[in-house]
Amino acid sequence: MTSYYKPLQYIVPPEDDGMLLRTVLQQRMGISRKLLSRLKMTEQGILLNGERRYIDVKVRAGDRVEARMEVETSDDILPQPIPLDILYEDEELLVLNKEAGRIVHPTHGHYTETLANGVVHYWLEKGERFRFRPVHRLDQETSGVLAVAKNAYVHQQISEQMQTTGLKKEYVALVHGVLALDEGTVDAPIDRDPLSPHLRIVIDTGYPSVTHYRVERRFRNATWVRLWLETGRTHQIRVHMKHLGHPLFGDKLYGLEESEEPSTSVFIGRHALHAAVLGLTHPISRKWMEFHAPLPSDIQQCLDRLESNE
Repeated sequence: MTSYYKPLQYIVPPEDDGMLLRTVLQQRMGISRKLLSRLKMTEQGILLNGERRYIDVKVRAGDRVEARMEVETSDDILPQPIPLDILYEDEELLVLNKEAGRIVHPTHGHYTETLANGVVHYWLEKGERFRFRPVHRLDQETSGVLAVAKNAYVHQQISEQMQTTGLKKEYVALVHGVLALDEGTVDAPIDRDPLSPHLRIVIDTGYPSVTHYRVERRFRNATWVRLWLETGRTHQIRVHMKHLGHPLFGDKLYGLEESEEPSTSVFIGRHALHAAVLGLTHPISRKWMEFHAPLPSDIQQCLDRLESNE
């Protein structure tokens, strides 16, 4: 017997009387064409007043429309007991504070010890079944807020917010050198480096990429900066700050060469970047929510050391 998550429901108002069921599902309930195709193939995926119906029928005022998604699991991810710092959780969403050094999802050569392994284990321990669906990614060395959708609809809705800049992504970083402007915007296209495909560079033929920043504190040879993303390219902040001439402390890919390092007596074993805030409209309640991840100890120690050097 097929199991389903809690259904998405819509009661047809008088102004939608006579509308096609397809239109209700897509325009009123916000279901994407891809998800709609999946629901149509599911036995109890689309119901009108409790009965399975074709989506080209017309609805009437007061009708109850339900979209039901099948329960899914990540059977390809090995459950492992890994400590999780949970900032928020409900039936549709899990928000975590990812530690630095933790890969988000299993990849070639890294099938275990990822955040996904820990989340799948956590759900199984609670007797819950979900597929691991991070709505965005953080680099292995980047710490901070990361959201995981518990079903395809929630993932789709938050992904759409990302595409329309409806998502707030706020980072903090420690960069080399002293930024001259108190605030500014880096609007520079990014794409793969033709000579090193695993790296990204600013290049005229790249994808549009926009990063906003504001200086929080200036030190003798460093700047503590807050950043907001308008786009979400791979390594965007790291590439843009290098483009400005102020790469991140500890950045092994985009940082300074050892010969260029100023004498700051500050060392961090990873790039000094932290996803501090994530804001989004909850796909079910439609309420704006913000999640904050406290500053990790390694970055705080760097700031304390710079402060004492002043």
